[in-house]
Amino acid sequence: MFYRPEDGHGLPHNPFNAVVTPRPIGWISTRGADGSENLAPYSFFNAVAYVPPQVMFASTSVKEDRDGTKDTMSNIRETGVFCVNIVEYAMREVMNVTSGPWPREVDEFEKAGIARAECEAIPCARVAVAPANLECKLTQTVELPGASNLVAFGEVVGIHLRDDCLVNGIFDVTRFQPLTRLGYRDYARITELFSLKRPGE
Repeated sequence: MFYRPEDGHGLPHNPFNAVVTPRPIGWISTRGADGSENLAPYSFFNAVAYVPPQVMFASTSVKEDRDGTKDTMSNIRETGVFCVNIVEYAMREVMNVTSGPWPREVDEFEKAGIARAECEAIPCARVAVAPANLECKLTQTVELPGASNLVAFGEVVGIHLRDDCLVNGIFDVTRFQPLTRLGYRDYARITELFSLKRPGE
């Protein structure tokens, strides 16, 4: 099968998200200039550089009570900071609660019953029990083709690692089983690892 996205695919559901998988989930926490808190998952998320460490995530839809974007991106525009909370399998249900189209005044930490802690390097809350948290300062926002397609890039200025995930000096993902996004309504968890040695190493 071949199709041009501009012409449509003719399938019951768009297969694009099922092709580019698995995708890590950036559970982004932000705070508005008015002090309001927001927590929402984004599956268009990844690390993009080592030195300095940098990440990105994309917001691809809009809420009626925000100006052409969603709560997360709106808060970042106001404050210039955000925190990426890594999602473990055990938190799949509460993460899903935070994905709802809640009004801007809803605090997703409270709605989902998630414990929060204050970040160290930025004025923002983080998921207290997450396996890891990446405190970020916005470096740039890029507007992509299409309606409300925005990408935020951030420099990681602080990193929290949960103690039980450190094994012999290695951040061991099998200890918490990262949750990943697939297509449609599907998710997966990482339970097994294997290593490959690069040629020339």
